[in-house]
Amino acid sequence: MQEKNNIKTKIDFSSESFKKYFTNTSWLFFERILRIIISFIVTIYIVRYLGPKDFGLYSYVISFSWLFGAFSTLGLEAIAVREIVKYPDKQEEINGTVFTLRLLGGIIAIVLIASTVFITGEEFYTSILILIASVSFIFQSFSVIEYFFRAIVKAKYNAYALSTSVICSSLLKILLILIKAPLIYFIIAFSFEYFVLAIGYLLVYKRNKLSVFNWKFSKHLSKSLLKDSWPLMLSGIVVMIYMRIDQIMIKNMINDEAVGYYAASVRLCEAWYFIPVTLCNSIFPAIVNAKNVSEQFYNNRLQKLYDLLAWLAIGISIPVTIFSRQIISILYGTEYINSAPVLTIYIWAGVAVFLGVASSQYLINENLTKLAFVRNLIGMIVNVILNFLLIPGYGIIGAAIATLISYTLLSFVLSFKKDFYQQFKMMLKSVFLITFFQYITNVVINKRKS
Repeated sequence: MQEKNNIKTKIDFSSESFKKYFTNTSWLFFERILRIIISFIVTIYIVRYLGPKDFGLYSYVISFSWLFGAFSTLGLEAIAVREIVKYPDKQEEINGTVFTLRLLGGIIAIVLIASTVFITGEEFYTSILILIASVSFIFQSFSVIEYFFRAIVKAKYNAYALSTSVICSSLLKILLILIKAPLIYFIIAFSFEYFVLAIGYLLVYKRNKLSVFNWKFSKHLSKSLLKDSWPLMLSGIVVMIYMRIDQIMIKNMINDEAVGYYAASVRLCEAWYFIPVTLCNSIFPAIVNAKNVSEQFYNNRLQKLYDLLAWLAIGISIPVTIFSRQIISILYGTEYINSAPVLTIYIWAGVAVFLGVASSQYLINENLTKLAFVRNLIGMIVNVILNFLLIPGYGIIGAAIATLISYTLLSFVLSFKKDFYQQFKMMLKSVFLITFFQYITNVVINKRKS
């Protein structure tokens, strides 16, 4: 016991463990940055080509379909990674079971979408676009291969597949712009990207001398996985609602053009969200293992994660706030200048998002998935209410304010729970730069001593 209490919590940059996770993270960042750059450039041309009205409808269709995305994933992403890390000898059974569940979830999502557009009386053309976008859920079932490579810390294979899919999809979108194709073809290109991604996953899996034909479905395991994942699925549902409901409400309370202005800013803000997701996906196995070493080591790694993500988010938000009008004008043109106030406000929601992604790792590892659901449910309710109150009077700026308030509340709402109170204090230390100044102070003291 004494040996565990004396565990060193400082990062050993020369250790094999650090090198493994650093390499894994590097591959993830390389892939994400490549995808972000390519998608970012192509999206700018799409935004300019379609104009506020058609781009607003494009964003509305994607947002509507993603409201049902959690039914496709079933909350299995982190659970699958956790299980493969814990039970590497059962990987074929875990992969086969997760794939089957995700395929069934994708079918359920499509059925629910079709039923919803019929019941709500959505316009026929818009309904067709939504159904085309929803086909992507079938192809996303093969993401189980991504979970597998993530768990065994071999992210480069995921990078191959993901990079190929975005390059192929981007080339198709550029071609559509050149031939002046109508909006429906851009929605087809959206689903096509996931089709190429599925093919890419299968190829890299085969390249590692593995076969999907060895996958096995286990009824017993599926019950066990769903028992742990259902709170995450419900949490995913409410997450998608509070992330996309603003655009749905703007379309119904204002018009497609307003959605276009709003979505243009949201795209710029959400482009940064790959950072916390990539970091957390890469080091999640390390956090799981740290728990087995000592509580001190575990909390130390979590604090470092909170610090890094909070400082990055703040560092991004400050310059974007100062130069929001210039950023919109340069990227989208003066036609989208109405997006600038939204960008100024919405970018600060990233601080809460970055910390929320990190704290979710703690909730998953501690099997506190029900708390994750409660947190997201409260955030969703607050977001919907605030949008309902603020959009009529303040338009898309009101929607941005609603997002900022609800996202911030989401990150800290569990502070009243004993299980989460320690995490709450750790996040506050990061947000208010307490640990940052402690770090600077230690550096200065060490230099004086030397």
